Amino acid sequence: MKNTIIATVVALMGVFGANAQLDIESGAKVEFEKDVHDYGELVQGEPAVYEFKFTNTGNEPLIISNSRGSCGCTVPSWPREPIAPGKSASIKVKYDSNRLGPINKSVTITSNALDNPTKVIRIKGNIAPKAANAAPTNDASPMSPKAN
Repeated sequence: MKNTIIATVVALMGVFGANAQLDIESGAKVEFEKDVHDYGELVQGEPAVYEFKFTNTGNEPLIISNSRGSCGCTVPSWPREPIAPGKSASIKVKYDSNRLGPINKSVTITSNALDNPTKVIRIKGNIAPKAANAAPTNDASPMSPKAN
């Protein structure tokens, strides 16, 4: 009798354990092609836009509920409609390149993805000032050192 009860309990644990495993794996999953983009060296005022491509590798629709830049100079735009399983989309990140110096900004994405409901993607690089439009020099002018 004891063995029958133990065997029944073990069998039930196996059934419930398998169902619990199925529930954990069922849902949306997000996989980005890359999660850091390096703009490299940009000139002040040049467009600084990059699209982070991703795929829903899960078996339920992926819903992105929010996408927020780490500052006002980093503006993301994302798909508002659900992304079907197996389908791809992108999040466009625009940086205000009128600000000089190094870039190291992040965008936090909130979704229903089971594997990563809060995903952080990053942009980096450097914004150099525009080259000054120097007036052409006349080497033959009396003020030029070459004229003497």
